Amino acid sequence: MNQLVLVPVILPLLGAGLCLVLGRSARAQRVVSVAVLAIVVATAVVLLVHADRHGPQAVHVGGWPADIGISLVADRLASLMLLVSTVVTLCVLLYSFGQGIVEFGRDTPLSVFHPTYLVLSAGVSNAFLSGDLFNLFVGFEVLLASSYVLITLGGTDARVRAGTIYIVVSLVSSIIFLLSIACVYAATGTVDLASLADRIQDLPPDVARVLQLLLLVTFSIKAAVFPLSAWLPDSYPTAPAPVTAVFAGLLTKVGIYAIVRTQTLLFPDSDLRTLLLWAATLTMVIGILGAVAQSDVKRVLSFTLVSHIGFMLLGVALASPLGLAGAIFYIVHHITVQTVLFLVAGLIEYRSGSTNLDRLGGLARAAPVLSVMFFVPAMNLAGIPPFSGFLGKLALAQAGIAAGDWLAILAVAASIATSLLTLYAIAKVWNRAFWQPAEDADDDESSAAGSMHGRGVGLQAVAEKQRLPLGMALPTLALVLVSVGLTVAAGPLFSYTERAADELVQRTPYVTAVLGDDR
Repeated sequence: MNQLVLVPVILPLLGAGLCLVLGRSARAQRVVSVAVLAIVVATAVVLLVHADRHGPQAVHVGGWPADIGISLVADRLASLMLLVSTVVTLCVLLYSFGQGIVEFGRDTPLSVFHPTYLVLSAGVSNAFLSGDLFNLFVGFEVLLASSYVLITLGGTDARVRAGTIYIVVSLVSSIIFLLSIACVYAATGTVDLASLADRIQDLPPDVARVLQLLLLVTFSIKAAVFPLSAWLPDSYPTAPAPVTAVFAGLLTKVGIYAIVRTQTLLFPDSDLRTLLLWAATLTMVIGILGAVAQSDVKRVLSFTLVSHIGFMLLGVALASPLGLAGAIFYIVHHITVQTVLFLVAGLIEYRSGSTNLDRLGGLARAAPVLSVMFFVPAMNLAGIPPFSGFLGKLALAQAGIAAGDWLAILAVAASIATSLLTLYAIAKVWNRAFWQPAEDADDDESSAAGSMHGRGVGLQAVAEKQRLPLGMALPTLALVLVSVGLTVAAGPLFSYTERAADELVQRTPYVTAVLGDDR
C-alpha cells in the first residue's frame, strides 16, 4: 500500500513524457492526460481512506533512510489536499478542451500544454506528499517551472508582462527558500521533516526563531500573504481561463499547506502567534478592500483570493485543534469555490467578449445557466448559510473566540467584516454583469465615453454569441456540484478535518511513520 504514495508524482511525469512523444496528435494527448489524472484521483481516494484508517503512509524512495533519502508521506492532511487538488485539476483540464486551449494554433501550441499541465500536477502532488524540505523545494520548482510556461501561453504583451512579474517574485522566493534550507541544515544536520521535529526543539530559541521566520517569509510569498501579495492580482487575470483557474485554486494553497505543515510539525510552541494573527487580519482586510475597488470580474476574484488566504492563516495562528480543523476545511472549500469562479469568469468572457463590468449586462436573462453557475459558488465564497464557506468561517470564529485574547477577537471581527465586504463585492458583480439590463450598460457606456463601441461590443456579444459550449459548461457545473457537495457532506468532512488537525497537533503519528518506533 505504501508504494501507492509514489503514483501521484511519478505517473503525471511519465504521462508528460508520453504526451511529448504524441505531440502531433490532439486526441492521443487528451486520452493520456485524462487517463493519468483519473488514475491519480482514484489513487488519492485510496490513500485518503487508508491514511484515515491506518495512519500516515510513508515510503522511502530507493530504500534510503529518511535522513539521507527522499520520503513521501500521505497522512490525513496530505491525502485530503491531494484528492481535492487532483479533482480540480481534472475538471480544469476537461474545461480547457471545450475552450480549445489545447488545439493547434499560434496562441496555444498543442505540444506544450498537455505535458506542462501534467508536470504542474506532479509538482503539486510532490509538494503535498514531500517529507523533507529539499524535496518540498523541488516540488515548488517543478510546479513553478511549468506555471511559467502556462502563464505566458500565447506570448501576448499582457501575458509576458504579467509572467515577468510572476517569475521574478517566484525566483526571489526560491532563493529565500534555498537560503532557509541551508540554514536549517547547518543548524540541525538534516532537512527531513520528521527528524527536524525533534532536532529543532534542541536548538537555542533565537536560532529556531530565525529558521521559523525564514520559512514563513518563503511560504508567505508563495501563499500571497500580505504584505507579500502585491504580485498576485496583476499576474493571474491575464492568463487563459483554465490556467488562471488552476493557479487560483492550487498554487497559493500549496504555500498555505507548507505553512500548516512546518508550523505544526517543526514549531508547535511558536512565539510568533501575534505576528501570524496580524498577518491574517491584514491579509483579510487589505485584500477585500482591493476587491471592492475593482471593475473587472477577474481582478475582483484575484483580490478576494488574496483576502481569503487570511482565513486559512487565522486557523494556523490560533494553533488550536478547532482552529486547524477550520483552516483545513476552509482550504478544501476555497480550492473548489475559487477555481469554479474563475472558470465561470472564463465563460463570461466567452459569452460576452469581456470581463470588464463596464461592458457587461443582461447575462441573467441571456444565459440563465451561467447565472446559476456564478451565483451558487459566489454565495458560498461570501459565506452565506448554509454553504461550506459559512461553516468554515464559523469554526474559525469559534476558535478565535475560544482563544479569548483581544487580538484573536480582533481577527474574528476582521473576518466578519471581510465576509460582509466579500458579499458586497460579489453583489456588485452580480448586479452589473447579470442583473443590470444590457441596454442600461450600453447607455451608461455611451454617456461615459461618448461612443457606442465599448459596451456595444459586449452587448452585441450577449445578443449574438451562441450558447455556451458543453465542453466548458459541464466541467464547470461539475465543480459547482462538488462545491455544493462540500455543504451536503460537511459533517463527515469536518469530522475528518478534526482528525487531521489532531494528528497535526500530536505530531507523533507522522514522525513514527517516517522514522519508525526506534527513532
